[in-house]
Amino acid sequence: MSNALTEKVQKAIAEIRPNLQADGGDIELVGVEDGTVKVKLKGACAGCPMSTMTVKWGVENYLRKKIPEVSKVETV
Repeated sequence: MSNALTEKVQKAIAEIRPNLQADGGDIELVGVEDGTVKVKLKGACAGCPMSTMTVKWGVENYLRKKIPEVSKVETV
């Protein structure tokens, strides 16, 4: 796992975190491996039926545009 890539991902997640917190949720970076970012949703996001779309259309799109090394985002 690249420390530089992990740091980039942590900074990008910190940028989107306030949006999730505004809806009563949160996101935690679990790890980055071979371009796959693993995250854990917390709070209201953890049980939300829209969480899959939030991760794919929101988090994944944002991270892929900001950090080209990111290929996908998975929840764990």
